[in-house]
Amino acid sequence: MSSIRKVAIFGASGNFGAPITAALLRSGFEVTIFTRPAGTSSSSSTPNPTRSFPAEAGSIIEADYSDVAKLTPALAGHDAVVSVLGPGAIAHEVPLVDAAEAAGVKRFVVNDFGWGQNPRSYPEMAEVGSRRHVAWDRAKEKAAGNPGFTWTGVTIGNPIDWALRKFPRMGFNVAEHTAVIYDSGTECFTGTTLEGIGQAVVGVLNHPDETANRFVKARSIKTCQNELIEAFQSGSSGKPWTVEHGKVADLLEGGLQKHRAGTPGWILDLLVAQLYEEGSARCVVAASREDSDAELLGIREETAREVVAKALSK
Repeated sequence: MSSIRKVAIFGASGNFGAPITAALLRSGFEVTIFTRPAGTSSSSSTPNPTRSFPAEAGSIIEADYSDVAKLTPALAGHDAVVSVLGPGAIAHEVPLVDAAEAAGVKRFVVNDFGWGQNPRSYPEMAEVGSRRHVAWDRAKEKAAGNPGFTWTGVTIGNPIDWALRKFPRMGFNVAEHTAVIYDSGTECFTGTTLEGIGQAVVGVLNHPDETANRFVKARSIKTCQNELIEAFQSGSSGKPWTVEHGKVADLLEGGLQKHRAGTPGWILDLLVAQLYEEGSARCVVAASREDSDAELLGIREETAREVVAKALSK
């Protein structure tokens, strides 16, 4: 496959879209940012928040993500499309795939940036992932009928530095310096930092042949709660952490009860239970660096202390 230089990105201002966009620009790609018209969001009744984009971006195009006829000419001349749409806009990804293929785009990076096709997830999580699978299946279908069009999914596991900072339910309350260690705290999981997520996309586009028509496995670290709490305690400038202990079984049961009752919060409960359920390896994308695509993609391995320093610095 010829080289990829001109890239269109959808969702550039989001939690993962921003570091991906920054990484693409640092690596010398010509980046076009597509955004919904001002005043719209994933819900037609919700005003779009103020958006800030890098000045280095080649151009910023406002577009209706559902309008294939207008998206197609706007995507013409681009080598790749990267989709990092937020959860509320996932339904628009199928039109993006259709427009990209019609425009002659070589590579479509589908919106995974999560656990990918994880057979070890709890059955209840399937209904969450099914919305993404619709676009994945469309990309596979288009690639099968058009050899010039290819796709890649980037499976990152836990977005660890971002998640530690954003979700105290994960067991670490950065603001309060409190932690809940589940069971023995030794169950390992893998994660990718925001730095690693950005580099993963750069790596995919720099190695189009090796990454075509498959999910690549990204990872910055393999760790556990005990390693993380030690790193937090060492990196908090002497401020002590209050540590309590909990049981995964209780967390899981609470999440299942919420699920049955239709109560919000069950997804996060089950995600954390999966992360720490001992002996299950439910959240290990790649057991070793060699089992991952980290070397190919250029993702560096990070230590627990490095990851925690990032979580504490924001």
